[in-house]
Amino acid sequence: MEISREKIAEIISTSTARPFAIDSTRAVGGGCINSAYLLEGGNTRYFLKLNRAEGLEMFSAEAEGLAEMEASGAIRVPHPVCSGSIDGTAYLVMEHIAFGSARSDSARCLGQQLAAMHRHSREQFGWHRDNTIGSTPQSNDSMDNWVDFYRERRLLFQVELAVRRGAGGGLERKADRLATSLGQFFGDYQPAASLLHGDLWSGNYALDMNGAPVLFDPAVYFGDREADVAMTELFGGFSSEFYAAYREAWPLDAGYGLRKGLYNLYHILNHYNLFGGGYLAQAEGMLGQLLAEI
Repeated sequence: MEISREKIAEIISTSTARPFAIDSTRAVGGGCINSAYLLEGGNTRYFLKLNRAEGLEMFSAEAEGLAEMEASGAIRVPHPVCSGSIDGTAYLVMEHIAFGSARSDSARCLGQQLAAMHRHSREQFGWHRDNTIGSTPQSNDSMDNWVDFYRERRLLFQVELAVRRGAGGGLERKADRLATSLGQFFGDYQPAASLLHGDLWSGNYALDMNGAPVLFDPAVYFGDREADVAMTELFGGFSSEFYAAYREAWPLDAGYGLRKGLYNLYHILNHYNLFGGGYLAQAEGMLGQLLAEI
């Protein structure tokens, strides 16, 4: 995918009300979904993501998600500059943040700042628009009840995609049983509709040159904060200092240890829908463990 340097520089200049001309463009890591580039001009740098024209809504939602997190004032994110489409190629431009090394309190800061972001809440679960988790559509139509939202917008939505992919009836039957009994995992626990990153694995956070935490590549919505914390445990990469600082800032409910498997099932189903392979067996194993708790 290519895009006119002159056109994107003009759009950036208009969006920021500051003249910008590109002196150099360098390809950088952008994950498995997008192409990514570092744009440099004078003393200014921007991070550019490109995808096919169909990716425009994905980029627009990502920009709004970054803006939502930025507005919380709790933790640093790349400032979104502009998104759109040029000559059949979708683009997203954001602030370029140079990454650095950890300082002694970086992990604690991440825990404290994530808890502070989760303190930002609203009345309903969901968000004002749909977005994506990876490249999978993520439905965010708002609902008043978290259990209903998680059942319909998260669990069963992914199960339906998995069945279309060929997962078979066994997964669907187990998931239907789990969905019917979902309320049993919550008891008296009534989560707030917290501002979530939504895709919080170790590849979606880093440290800036001062050692301060930075979050990026969000799948933002308002939901149970346990869902974010649970995903940090799914693939590892977060230290004990992080968890201690988070719990100190906002203790987790006693039932979190049981529910984290429920929340991570969503991500394993999504990984099956994205990548196939052994994630199906992992999802079925998690379903079995969860059903054994009913």
